Amino acid sequence: MYEAAVMVLFPLLVAYAAATDFLTMTIANRVSILLIAAFAILAPFAGLGWEDLAWHLAAASIVFAVGLGCFAAGWMGGGDVKFAAAVALWLGWSHVLEFTTLFSLYGGILTLLVLGADKVLAPVPLLKVGFLSEFSRHRHVPYGLALAAAALQIYPSTLWLKPLV
Repeated sequence: MYEAAVMVLFPLLVAYAAATDFLTMTIANRVSILLIAAFAILAPFAGLGWEDLAWHLAAASIVFAVGLGCFAAGWMGGGDVKFAAAVALWLGWSHVLEFTTLFSLYGGILTLLVLGADKVLAPVPLLKVGFLSEFSRHRHVPYGLALAAAALQIYPSTLWLKPLV
């Protein structure tokens, strides 16, 4: 049961967050809450002791604090910040630098693609349809895609999956 939860739950929630951010430009609080709750339930089964839990919490706290600064500057949305912190809780201290580096890189690439697509495809009528109009009208970047890509790239090398693969 633990193995199934570890192999399915985190990737599913992360993929859901990416999809909803892409389609609606929103990452619902319930996704971050579910990630945190699932971590709290599964951590004892992974053999995490109090010190390990403290390091995971430290990683999440630092990502959240830096994310708040990014939110205040208008660089990230609140849902992105909460989601990034919840993901950092799962990945832990040993992967937080890799996670932040990758999601910053992917986020920068995504930003350039969105801004470039807006300029190149502005005359295309399809951009006036549904969720695509968000990119054209507001130039918002679905940063959840970058967060999810980084999280899913790192996840197989974490304490959660490494023993299983």
